[in-house]
Parts: sequence; structure tokens; C-alpha cells
Amino acid sequence: MCFKGRLPIRAGSLWRHKCPRCRGCAGAAGRAKAELPRPDPNFPGCGAAAASTQLPRRPWQHAEGLLGRRTAPGTRPQTRVQSSARGAEGRPPPPGTPNGREMALPDSVTTCLSQPVHYAICKLGFEKKDTYDIDNILSGSGEVCWPAVTEHVCYLESDRSVDYIKSIRSLGPVCESVNSYFKSLTKKQFVIHYASWFHWTNCTEVYLLKGNDCPFLLRDLLASEQLADVFGQAVMNVLRVFIGSPHGLNLRNVLWHGFASPQEIPAKYCAMLLFLTAGLGQLLQTYLLQTKSVLVHQPYVIFISLEELDAFPDLNSEILSIAEELVKLSGFVLKIMLPFWIAALTAFKQSRYADSVILLLPQLEAGLRLLFTTTNKCPNRLLTAESSALYTTFDEMLAKHLDNEEVNQLPVVLEEPAMDFLWDFLNHQEGPRIRDHLSHGEINLETFPREIANQIVGFAITILCRFSDEAMYSLKEHMLIKPLMNCASCYQSRFHPISRLKKQVLECMKSIHLWPELATVPEEQEQRIKGLEGNAEANTLILMISEIISQLQHYMPQNCCSSDDPINSILTERLLVELCDTRICTLYSPRPVLEVVVILRKISAQCHQVSQQVIAGAALRHTQWLNKTLHSRQRHNYRRMLNSIKFLSPVLRLVLLLITLELVSVHSVCKKNPFDYQQYLKFLKSVLQYTENLVTYTSPDKNKWDETMELTKKTLIKIQKISDRKLMLMHLAT
Repeated sequence: MCFKGRLPIRAGSLWRHKCPRCRGCAGAAGRAKAELPRPDPNFPGCGAAAASTQLPRRPWQHAEGLLGRRTAPGTRPQTRVQSSARGAEGRPPPPGTPNGREMALPDSVTTCLSQPVHYAICKLGFEKKDTYDIDNILSGSGEVCWPAVTEHVCYLESDRSVDYIKSIRSLGPVCESVNSYFKSLTKKQFVIHYASWFHWTNCTEVYLLKGNDCPFLLRDLLASEQLADVFGQAVMNVLRVFIGSPHGLNLRNVLWHGFASPQEIPAKYCAMLLFLTAGLGQLLQTYLLQTKSVLVHQPYVIFISLEELDAFPDLNSEILSIAEELVKLSGFVLKIMLPFWIAALTAFKQSRYADSVILLLPQLEAGLRLLFTTTNKCPNRLLTAESSALYTTFDEMLAKHLDNEEVNQLPVVLEEPAMDFLWDFLNHQEGPRIRDHLSHGEINLETFPREIANQIVGFAITILCRFSDEAMYSLKEHMLIKPLMNCASCYQSRFHPISRLKKQVLECMKSIHLWPELATVPEEQEQRIKGLEGNAEANTLILMISEIISQLQHYMPQNCCSSDDPINSILTERLLVELCDTRICTLYSPRPVLEVVVILRKISAQCHQVSQQVIAGAALRHTQWLNKTLHSRQRHNYRRMLNSIKFLSPVLRLVLLLITLELVSVHSVCKKNPFDYQQYLKFLKSVLQYTENLVTYTSPDKNKWDETMELTKKTLIKIQKISDRKLMLMHLAT
């Protein structure tokens, strides 16, 4: 069986956890790799250079997926990366200048592996020339003989911890034997003998068989007592040699973060990971039988509301052909990574959408890392870090500041729309978080949505265009590419809390607009419901709402002119849509802004729940009234509901208008001094308390409509006072 192309292994199936974005599992400074060659001062990223670029420990959601490519075993010569990119020339020109988007010397990069990492992966495992009979490693029934594998893990005499250098060297011939054996099998033979042992990787509950709170880092997970109880400590140490420790091969990080080129990871390590995964499946089955435990399969992540992800037009074969030309010419692509890009585009053409995205995401990271190191004048950061420093990954590249507190220049060059796209699809908690879900094995690869792959590939094409020289002008101006570029330049965040609040407000307004369609009592029969004519208090509230609207008109679009009926002419869905179309900066929102948005979202959610309860309650009571099943007390309650609806609709619309006006001016909150800020939060929380009480009073089991009226009056008075004192954000923004 020949290992061609990509072989994803979802080792994330060892556990189920909410990963806090661990930064690649490359931990803090550890013991030195004593047996590695001394750092070459001419090799960027080694020795003092690497130490000087040590990053702070910031969590990044680790990807437990692995990618493998067939390579010539250990034949790659020692390579170097040129460090002269934009050297002492200062900052690159700003975007829009002739060379503002040109990448620096991508052809000169011959590896993204630092010298020690390159040695560990490409040479160390080939130094020992022993040969091992596969029959000593694999039983006649196809079971992994773990003692024959674990005996090759070496330990330090000082503390009996794993000696990773000696272990890699000792395990090298074992990997070679496994690789030769697998290559001797046909695909059919491999499936027959081993497919059943990979089924456990669809399940993510192994850790939770023994524990509750999963460790955040893969490194810590593999060192946990819980997994050692299931698989054995010696077995876990083998895994740590290959993945999960920055002192070992660390294949997961090197591959998923886009550091390895197609020919740099020896095929025997890919074969060994398959071998180990099958062996873990065998051990797990034995454990489950002995303990009579059951491993529960978790459902895959399902992407809903795919229309929300629709940022780019559908990519046809002609656009993809142009993209293949762009890949070959764009300075964004490291030439050593070109086969990955071509494979990603080919996979998309072949409707292998998960494969396409899995291949493309690490390459986007590699290209952005090249741009990051160029714009921030730190070319040595293009290399993999050592065990004493963290990798430069998406987490730092998308951050506002570098670890030395200087402003990160990458967002300046990428510009806000591109940054919004990356944050939407990769980071925001309410977004699709494509990278996390794929790397954790939480997505059914067979049914991966084309819509999502279309967006990732479309975005990649626009980046290829932006960071290319003028010689590619004809391709960039192609009639099929221009629409992609236009979409990219107009992109606005859809999953930032500010964007989600806009969506909430409009959905709530649509719900309230259904109220006039609610079935009500015919006019000629209204008097049968005693007390329906008592509308004086409701009219008073409506008058108060009109007065507040008049105060707010100065902060609305100019086309919102006053009229004899401000409630129905101003408190409209059209006005909210217009206000929500206002572009609000979402990138690197200050904490006060996010705190305000959190409260506004809660208020909006409560308003929506009130609307839904009123709609459901009115429909139920009307049906009961028609069927003459209402008792005297219920009829009286129905009357109070009908009275309350008359003022609840405008008051909820007023609250939504307030939310939206405050949202448009939300960044003004940073102008408030600490005391005024706390007073403002106190006001917002009082409005939130009001809406929460409305939810309680309008619930089917409460129906406290009279209390609703009194509560509303107090809140309107409070809003009037705050408006009179000009303490809201809209007042600061003008």
C-alpha cells in the first residue's frame, strides 16, 4: 500500500473537550536537546536568534489532524532560508503603492524547518541502520505487539523522563519496517486487516471514560493519568515521541501549521501513525471488554445557516484554472509549498471539499507567516521554533500587538475586510470555526459543505491576487476575478458579537411586526369582554414613547422626518435596517465595547422572547375564546393582554431603536471616565432587568399584564431622564 497524497489522522478522538486555542502544543522552555548538533550561527532561527524571538504562551485551539506526504526517506539535504527579506529597508510601503503588496523573495525559502527541527525529522530517525522483522512487531492475527515498540523508548537516567532524541533514533528502524510492510499491502488488504481498528477515531470520549476536565494542551493530554490508565504509560510515551511534545518529532504542529513542505516528512512516519492508531484501537477494545465500558459516539458538527457564510460567488472551473496560474506566480506562495496549493485546488475540482480545505488552511497560514515576517521585519520567525519557543501561528499573526508590544503590521497590510474574514471563519466563537472542527475530527469529511470550501478557496484566490506583482495585472483584472476582489474588499464581519447583535435586532423586529396579524376579537364583540375599553393608561404610555422618539430624532438618519404618528412612521423595520447597515469596526474591540455589546445582546434576546410569548399567548387565548372555553378569570386576563399589546409593541420597538442607536455609537463608550462608564452600565442593566421582568410577566404561567404596564411606565421615565441628561453613547458621538 503506497502512501500517496494526504492521510489525515484524527488523533483528536482521544478526548472530547472545549479547546481554549492552545498555541500548537509547543510548551514552555524545557530541557535542551543535548544530542542535537550545535546551532549554526548562519542558520536563521537557531541559537541566539531563536531565543531572541521567544513568544509568550498564548493558547490556540490545537489541531489534532495530521497530514502526510510520501517522501524519499531521509535524503533531503540540509537547507536554509534566506533572512534578507525586507531586511534593513524599513517598513514596506503601505497597501496601494506600487510595491505595497509584493512579497519578499518567496523563491529563496528552501525550508521552513529550523536546523534542529529539520535534523530531528529528516535525519535523526535514519541514523540507526538496524532492520526489524515485521513479525516481531505485528502478530499473526494482525495485532500490534506493543512491547516490541515501547522497548525503543529511551529514558533519561536523571529523572526517568523520556529521552526524545534517543527514542527517535531508536524508533527509526521500527518505522521503516512498518512502512515497508504497509507498502507491500494492496489497498483492499489494508482495509480488510485494519479498517475496523480505525472506527474508534470517530468517537471523542476516551478521556472522559476516566476523567472530567480535559487538559487544554495535547502535550498535557498525552501525559495525563487518565489516558495512561486506558492505554498504558509506555504506549502514551510512544505517542509523545511522535506528536504532542515540542521535544519530539512534533509532527502534528509542524504539519498543521504549514511548516513542512511536501517532501520533508518521511513517509515512514505517516505509516507509523497509522500503525499506532490501529494499535490504540486494539488496546481500547480490550479495555472496554475488561471494564464493560461503552464508548459513546458523539454526533458530528453540523453547519447550519450556510447562507450566512456566503461571501464569494460560486467558483467554476474557469476561475479555478485562473487560480492555478495565480498560485504559480503569486509572491504569497512559498514555492516549496506549491504542490500543496495545486492539490488543494484539484481536490476542490473533484468535489473533495474537506480535503481541499485541510490542504489549504496550513498553506494560508504559511503564506500569512511569510507576510507577517516580512512586514514586521523578523524573517527568522518564518522557521519552526525550538522546544524553548512557540511557533508563529495564526494566534499571533492575527493579534493587534506583537509579543514586544509593538503594533503588528500584518493587519495593516491585510486591511480590515480580510482580517474580518479570517476572524469570522477561524476564531469567533459563534462562527463556523472551520479549522478547529476539522482538526478535532468533529466534521464528517464525506459531507463537508461545498459552500464553506467555496469561501475558503475564494478568499485564498483574492489573497493570491493582492500579493502579486504588476506582471499579473491581466489575471487580476480578469472579468471572473474582479467579482471576487469586490466581494473581498466589501466583506464585513458576520460573527463578531457586534454583527450578531445587528442580526438579533432585525430578527426581533420581524417578530414584532407579526403582531398586527394576530387574530383578535371582532369589534362588535369586544364589549363582551368586560373592561376592554379601559385604555387610558396604555394611551399615557404611548404618549411617553412618542416624546422619547422626538428626543432621539436628532441621532437618526436625516430622512427620518417627524410626523403626526412618530411611532408608526419612525419605529419601523426600515429604519433599523438602515442603521444596522452602518459599518462598525469590529477588529480588536476594546473591552468596554464588548461589555456593552454583551448587555445589549441580552436585552435584545429578552425582547425577542417577549414577542414570541405574546404571539403564542394571543393565539392560544383567541382559540379558547372562539371555542368558548375561557373561564371568567381567563376572559378578564385576555382583556388585559389585548390592552397590553397596544403599548408593548411600540415600547419593544423603542428598546430596539435604543439598542441600535447605541450600537452605532458603541465605540464612544471609550470616551467615558470610569465613573460615568459604571453609571452607564447601571442604566443598561436596569433596562435588561426590565426586559427580563417582561419575559416573566408575559409567560403563560404568569400573565401579569397589569404589572407589565406599571413596570413599563417606570422604565420609560428612566429612559427619559437619561436622554435629558445626554448620558447615552449617541450623545457622545455627536
